[in-house]
Amino acid sequence: MAERCEQRAAPAGLWPEVRSVVVLGSNYGPAGDPLALLNHPDRGHVSVYARNKDYHDLVKRRLKALGRWMADSLGGKLKVFVDTAPVMEKPLAAQSGLGWQGRHSNVVSRRFGSWLFLGEIYTSLDLPPDAAEPDHCGACRRCQDACPTGAIEGFGRVEPRRCISYLTIEHKGPIPEELRPLMGNRIYGCDDCLAVCPWNKFARATVEPDFLPRAELTAPRLADLAALDDAAFRQVFAGSTIKRIGRDRMVRNVLVAIGNSGDARLRPAAAALLDDPDEVVRDAASWALAQLDRDDTGKHPAPGSTGSTT
Repeated sequence: MAERCEQRAAPAGLWPEVRSVVVLGSNYGPAGDPLALLNHPDRGHVSVYARNKDYHDLVKRRLKALGRWMADSLGGKLKVFVDTAPVMEKPLAAQSGLGWQGRHSNVVSRRFGSWLFLGEIYTSLDLPPDAAEPDHCGACRRCQDACPTGAIEGFGRVEPRRCISYLTIEHKGPIPEELRPLMGNRIYGCDDCLAVCPWNKFARATVEPDFLPRAELTAPRLADLAALDDAAFRQVFAGSTIKRIGRDRMVRNVLVAIGNSGDARLRPAAAALLDDPDEVVRDAASWALAQLDRDDTGKHPAPGSTGSTT
């Protein structure tokens, strides 16, 4: 982030010839409850956006098609971006009128709720701007209250080192032990702050085939995922955005979920990884077994259980 700060500060920092930015959104809204799988601790919860084909490919194809039309019809030069360059896409989306940045920092749309992929076309054309979309969150703080790790620290302020999306996707080392119990069975990303947004009452389920969930990513078994070697991981996640984190990071996440499951039947899956070649995987396997052993001895309740006193 620091190395490319000047490119993020303004569009011209990335491309000096830019005069206008066209921001587009693609709806990937889920048909069902995006948080339903959190009640099934033997399964891995994958963020809605990653349950399908890699969105970068489809959105970029469509941006390039629109770009060709713009170049043929209007002239000028252009560049297209889909989450692969230092583009401040969420503030640009708000300024363009596509939506506004909610308390969770993500873009919220009055038409599609929280479920939008963003893409941008930087152009040398001087285009008349659309009106910016004002904030419609008001005093609502449902997303902040729903965050499992308390990563949302205020309106639009997220501490990435506590965010489950960051921890499961971008973070390469061991996940801090104090955060592991809070992750539940979330193995790739987290939808909690998006899913509880009241504006989702206007959301629409996507009809785009490439955005519909793949069967193997809808409710994957933790035991099956833990058994993946590198070749099997690449085969299972071919064409998925999940593939980019690699086998070791995914198995690390799966082991954290196994440790949180309270399910002794998953103990062999964790034990099999105690001698894994990757140090981070070995650490996660050891932690998972320790958590399951604590559950067996009754020293703390399993995740999702409740206690009572008299």
